[in-house]
Amino acid sequence: MPSNDEILAQLASLRSADAPTHGGRVLSYVYDSGLAELDELAAAAMRLVQPVNGLDPTTFTSVAVMERELVGFARSLLGGDEDVVGSVTTGGTESCLLAVKTARDNWSGPGTPRLLAPVTVHAAFHKAAHYFGLELDLVPVDASGAVSASALIERMSPDVALVVVSAPSYPHAALDPVALVAAAALDRGIPCHVDACIGGWVLPFWSETEPWDLSVPGVTSLSADLHKFGYAPKGVSVLLQRGRDRQRSQYFATTRWPGYPVVNPTMLGSKSAGPLAAAWAIVQSLGREGLASLAESCERSTASLVSLVGSIEGLRVVGNPVGPLLAVAADLSLPAERQVDPHHWADQARGLGWVLQLQPGMTQGDGTILPRTTHLTITPVTEGVLPALSAALVQAADDVRGVAPAEAPPLPALAGSLDSETAFALLQGLGIGAGGGLPERMAPLLALMESLPASVAERLLVELLARVVEP
Repeated sequence: MPSNDEILAQLASLRSADAPTHGGRVLSYVYDSGLAELDELAAAAMRLVQPVNGLDPTTFTSVAVMERELVGFARSLLGGDEDVVGSVTTGGTESCLLAVKTARDNWSGPGTPRLLAPVTVHAAFHKAAHYFGLELDLVPVDASGAVSASALIERMSPDVALVVVSAPSYPHAALDPVALVAAAALDRGIPCHVDACIGGWVLPFWSETEPWDLSVPGVTSLSADLHKFGYAPKGVSVLLQRGRDRQRSQYFATTRWPGYPVVNPTMLGSKSAGPLAAAWAIVQSLGREGLASLAESCERSTASLVSLVGSIEGLRVVGNPVGPLLAVAADLSLPAERQVDPHHWADQARGLGWVLQLQPGMTQGDGTILPRTTHLTITPVTEGVLPALSAALVQAADDVRGVAPAEAPPLPALAGSLDSETAFALLQGLGIGAGGGLPERMAPLLALMESLPASVAERLLVELLARVVEP
């Protein structure tokens, strides 16, 4: 048997192949405060509660205290009054699922309940509609990622169980028209959820935003992830709901078995108290003032990068981003030889040591095309690496300017559903998944995904990711 030191050395070796989680080199997935002392505080807090089961706050009373104080801080920060209550969840997806479950269980309209949202709403709401049996009604946005309030409002009717708006949306950093949509929903007796999973802990300190939080009449629930701009380890989020009676339907409870009474406010039963403790400790340490200071750093860096991209021939920032994120597309107003394909740009930047996130283009139901883009999330640590990052982004653009966008290879005729072996053979035939890994350059894979029917693309991606972790 290997020794403890040998086991940890093996883990360190595995981790060395990961994208770096500190230092600002990865502009998605990780949210680095740049404060080493916060990481140490979070690790120490998690170690203190390592054996604690978050299932039962009556046995492990520290869980109740930490959750109560964290929800109270979030309620104050996000515009809630004493009628707003909440839960700490294991992440944004769980917060969104529970918001939809609550809406479905409180809905009493005709037919099948409908979940109404812009096309840019987070994929977690696709999952929620699928899991809980709602019809997903997605309203097209314009080419900048902005949704019209009137387009959402005109589709409100008694079969809508929930309308969702984003603060901001992840793909393009568009702040949806929360106040207008929530007011119309209130008039019609429809609950309105604000998905502030990415913006909730930073937008309260952002300059000149339109109203978006629980202070807006008609907003009935709001989600905000502490493992994003609350800088806690994953996964931890807060779901706030207006009205105790409404929020109680979020719970699952049963005494109809011979074991202990089961009362769960969230999807999980047994769960780690570690992320909760880390988030609580970080909020205790930073408070409003510390969060505001980190948000100001993010805002400065975001403005710098928006300006930088605007100065790079062949690229453009999509829309008017709100918050510390942006999407970058090709400037199609220029001749092809002067354009920069955002996916080639991202791949080239990765070769220079910077990880950007590729987003596929999409044709919406009304025919409006959303261009392929590259996403950047900016964190406080970005400010310290701005010169190096800016130089790399400029060089990457210079390297691929005029290179034609990747195109999908010819595909064989596909009939019926794909079984596992057929799907894997198809991937291998396209040069993807051989050796159990992803291709070095992602632009061709994204082009393939754009060209396929969604159901086929989804099936191939399932097979690819499943094969990556198979023994």
